[in-house]
Amino acid sequence: MTGRLALLAFLLVLAELLLILASWLLSAMPTVHVRSLLSSEGVRWLMGHIAESLSTPILAWILLLGMGYGCLRRSGLLTSFSVPRASLPHRTRIAQWSLFAFLIAYVVVILLLTAVPHAILLSATGQLFPSPFSASIVPVVAFGVTMGSIIFGVMSGHFSTFSDIYESLVSGLRSVAPIILFYLLIIQLFFTAAFAFLF
Repeated sequence: MTGRLALLAFLLVLAELLLILASWLLSAMPTVHVRSLLSSEGVRWLMGHIAESLSTPILAWILLLGMGYGCLRRSGLLTSFSVPRASLPHRTRIAQWSLFAFLIAYVVVILLLTAVPHAILLSATGQLFPSPFSASIVPVVAFGVTMGSIIFGVMSGHFSTFSDIYESLVSGLRSVAPIILFYLLIIQLFFTAAFAFLF
């Protein structure tokens, strides 16, 4: 599997290099409207827009969801629901009730911020989509998963120190590292192609 992912990453890098070369060759043809990425304008764009191109909201979403996933996996929450409730330790059952209480409170807060008239997360016209809420729905979900997992992990004893919580967050980031790499390669290829061909 790692070998296939490495090959795919190599092919994306190769596609970026071929795109740069193709833009240079096609820009020399008078009937084709393409901006060369090897021209002074293209080089300035490549150097000046790297961080801007890569730092889309999708990158933040991947990071936040990764941290949530790490907490969810390390907290023992997923395995607790696969065991019959009667055979669960008392502490785990208390952790489940604590999680349910948190989720109810969290949903109520979100509803108060979105569902009542003139709620502060609605758009200026009172719509839910698009609105500040719709723009932040992935971070809201990621925060809910992360906090719910931490609460469950602490109450059940899976998280006994701050180091355990920290390690769960970091392990989630480690788990999404391959996704981050492919995101960077794909988004750079996309914006490079857009600069060369769409203007």
